[in-house]
Amino acid sequence: MLQLFYKPAPILEESGPGWFAPARPRPYAKRPPPLELALAAKRSLISPWQANDYTSTYGSIRLFGRQVFLANSPETVKYVMATRHDNYERKSPQMRRALEYLLGDGLFISDGETWKRRRPLVSDIVHKNRVPTFGLTMEAVTLAMVERWRARPAGEPFNALTEMAELTAEIISRAVFGNHLGAGAAHQVVEAFTRYQGLIDNFNFGYFLGADEGLPVFRGPRLRRAVAQLDRVIDKVVSDHLAGHGEHNSMVDLLVKRQQKSPELGLDLSALRNEAATIFMAGHETTAAVLTWAWYLVANAPWVEEAVLAEIDRVCGGRTPTVADVPKLDWCRSVIEETLRLYPPVPILARQAKEADRIGGIDIDPAALVVVAPWLLHRAVELWEHPERFRPERFLSERPAPYTYIPFAIGPRICAGLAFGLTESILCFAILIQQFRVRVVPGTKVEPASRLTLRPAGGLPVTAQPRG
Repeated sequence: MLQLFYKPAPILEESGPGWFAPARPRPYAKRPPPLELALAAKRSLISPWQANDYTSTYGSIRLFGRQVFLANSPETVKYVMATRHDNYERKSPQMRRALEYLLGDGLFISDGETWKRRRPLVSDIVHKNRVPTFGLTMEAVTLAMVERWRARPAGEPFNALTEMAELTAEIISRAVFGNHLGAGAAHQVVEAFTRYQGLIDNFNFGYFLGADEGLPVFRGPRLRRAVAQLDRVIDKVVSDHLAGHGEHNSMVDLLVKRQQKSPELGLDLSALRNEAATIFMAGHETTAAVLTWAWYLVANAPWVEEAVLAEIDRVCGGRTPTVADVPKLDWCRSVIEETLRLYPPVPILARQAKEADRIGGIDIDPAALVVVAPWLLHRAVELWEHPERFRPERFLSERPAPYTYIPFAIGPRICAGLAFGLTESILCFAILIQQFRVRVVPGTKVEPASRLTLRPAGGLPVTAQPRG
């Protein structure tokens, strides 16, 4: 039925000698009618943009009466995410409604006093100074995956997204809860969250028709089953930990100790579960998506793969990369950072204005939707040379200008797990690429799509050939 009103944009992908411009939807030549724009966004949040949006700019439109302001210049990004953070700290009704069923009042979608009280706790627990300890878990889990991949029949295709999600779910489980998740439970998490993303309504029509808080998501039987499947896994590992079966100094153990020391924090069992679920879901899903996109990009850029392998050989010799090597793996880091530029895990950072404001000479309504879009900002033609091309070397020599590169958001709400996720991505990538030649199955049509996070639609079928 939707096809009568909306036809998905074609997917562009080009390559030439020494360059590769990976998959992305073709921009609209001009702004589509409101209904078509809404249906495009409902299908994928990176679909409804027009060519002019891929510039360093800002502007305002009305969609069914609701003001939508796009902040896509470094100045407006800074204003929204840092200077006036107090007015734009609240996530959009779409994001809150889409995730509240799963995460409760977890840090990712909370605001106000709840966010202020819990943010320092979570930030300290995933602080960069703790990463070397967590790095040992990352190494062990990735090496176990190496052994499983080596045991596969030669040339057997598999879904890289599923594999990367199971890898990162096991890593975050051991780091957060101090116990093994296991392949079966990891698969349940990955499968259930994939179904949840497919079922959730990521475009809340009620908000655009006048309900400032949006309308509750319809919790049909399939959505309830997906959440129940996730809850079973998460609640079991939390319960096991509280029963004394987890390791000391895991993230949850540290949260429990903080609550015992400071009861005023209000981290009751429900709050503890919500924060654990938030760390678990955000911690595994975003890194899994980044690693999946990295395999797609490197498979289509053999000159980059050669540079990466030469670096690993130079830094590590014949041994396996460790967390101590990460600071010296510049090419590996650049591949991950360029992957994050092209495919930021959360490509649309939407905020809801608390009160009236004025940005760049444009009046902002109370409860307006204010959109900062890494998907657009990272591809703005004035800010990046050949923005559509995969060029990791751009990150080797210099850092991007402030407020032009925000894959983990920016300002007070920058991702608390940034150091953890970046180290995990670099280390897992280095270990696996040293051991395997990963290639996308010929004939695969890669389509990036975003409902909650940016994934290849339908996954990414690949093969992994052992090296040497």
